[in-house]
Amino acid sequence: MSEALIQRVKKLEEELESLRSQLKDRSGDDPEMEKSSPSPGEKTNSSGKKGRKAGKERPFDFSSHPRRHVALRLAYLGWAYQGFAVQENTDNTVEARLFEALLKTRLIRDRQSSNYHRCGRTDKGVSAFSQVITIDLRSTQFCGGLGVTVPENVDVSAKAKSDIPDLPYVKMLNRVLPLDVRILDWAPAAEGFSARFDCQSRTYRYYFPRGALDVALMADAAKRYEGTHDFRNLCKMDVGNGVLQFERTILSAVVRSVDPDPASSDDPYDLFFFEIKGLAFLYHQVRCMMALLLLIGQKLEAPEIINQLLDVQKNPRKPQYSMAVDYPLVLYECQFDGLSWKQDPEEVNHVLSALQLHWTQSAVKTQVLHGMMQGLEALGGASSSHCLLVEGSRQRNYRPLLERPCCESLESRIDHFVKRGRLEREEGENGGEMVHKGKRSKHSHNSTTSHPSTDTRAED
Repeated sequence: MSEALIQRVKKLEEELESLRSQLKDRSGDDPEMEKSSPSPGEKTNSSGKKGRKAGKERPFDFSSHPRRHVALRLAYLGWAYQGFAVQENTDNTVEARLFEALLKTRLIRDRQSSNYHRCGRTDKGVSAFSQVITIDLRSTQFCGGLGVTVPENVDVSAKAKSDIPDLPYVKMLNRVLPLDVRILDWAPAAEGFSARFDCQSRTYRYYFPRGALDVALMADAAKRYEGTHDFRNLCKMDVGNGVLQFERTILSAVVRSVDPDPASSDDPYDLFFFEIKGLAFLYHQVRCMMALLLLIGQKLEAPEIINQLLDVQKNPRKPQYSMAVDYPLVLYECQFDGLSWKQDPEEVNHVLSALQLHWTQSAVKTQVLHGMMQGLEALGGASSSHCLLVEGSRQRNYRPLLERPCCESLESRIDHFVKRGRLEREEGENGGEMVHKGKRSKHSHNSTTSHPSTDTRAED
């Protein structure tokens, strides 16, 4: 090392020591303690960090606020979730995210006291454009109003002002919800109003490409679903949960092109949807109905198979077959009377922007895939004519539905759950037998029907 460089290092060390002495003189005997001390106006928590005072945060006093019974309409993309309803074995549900947002915004104290009802419980992978829930939310309306409950222990005379708007429920929730779950609007509702029991109709749509399907034949077959029928052969019988009556009313069932002005074309990439409107649906009913239409569209079954499976006298047991897959299914509309929906134009634009982002990404990816397939077809590749919307692997040799093994009968399933204690049998007034879920409630009423238990939930 050169002499000049050594002298330079020594000089720098002397300057560093001088600076340290000056810093010590200005800061006192313990510069490190001074460095960590807060300024007079600052507060510290128990870890020494600047911020709020240590200790428990004061609990929010829900008893000093009115509550309002409201309906919320929401849309969600269900592909990443394990279904809408909360489940014991996973928290990856739309409802779990919804209640996290309701609690975070302090619109409810807890789920148990929120008077919560949902219109339908969509399954894993199923989306919704018009799911509706009813719930009691915190409100600003001390002057009262539709669905408002004012606390008794509060002097409302000083707070009751008719011109105070209610809380911006849509904006509050959308700021803390995931982007694939959006609140669309809200409506005040009477205290006894229920999203589950006051729904007038529910409409589902199932989207599918033409492929090699005979869409006209599917449209003709779909009409056979309309009316009131016993759908035990077109659903998953949820006997263990007390669903023992399988008659449901279908108001309309149609197959239409997604394009409102379709040109006459046989393009296999044209998109269509099966739209079905009913009062209520059974577990997996829509996907079973769609599975039959796909078999008919492939000409593996005749349209008459629908009539045959709806005739539970001749065919009391469901033949074994796979359902249609989940991701094309959407709870499209839930119809209610007497609700006046309140929309925030700014929030509508926010939701639209979020959907545009999802659409842009999906549309571009779709076109990339389409271009790759066209390139392979140009090289002589042959597109598969197989339907790709049915669960499970395709059978090499198709076996007609009525020649297949059948599932257990309804009576056999009832016997199974009676033995396990999930269901109970009792004798009715006129000697008829009644079956009901669990132990009979003291508030239950006698009935002479064989299987009085029904479930009016909408389930795909």
